[in-house]
Amino acid sequence: MKIVRIEQGCGDGQEANCCTSVHGEAGGCCGMTRQFMTKEERRESLEAYREELKKELTGVEEHLKDMGK
Repeated sequence: MKIVRIEQGCGDGQEANCCTSVHGEAGGCCGMTRQFMTKEERRESLEAYREELKKELTGVEEHLKDMGK
């Protein structure tokens, strides 16, 4: 079984100290690293990956079609 790490942070693109400056507390959400995903998280991740693959395939097919002209 593959271990997938989930990085969690504030989600606003700030540095690792964003919790201190944004939330007024040291530590907290920033810098926490989870090692295991729940079944629901794995399912959601795979569904999102499937959608990205579908979009990639559509793009490839469009590109090939344009090249054929």
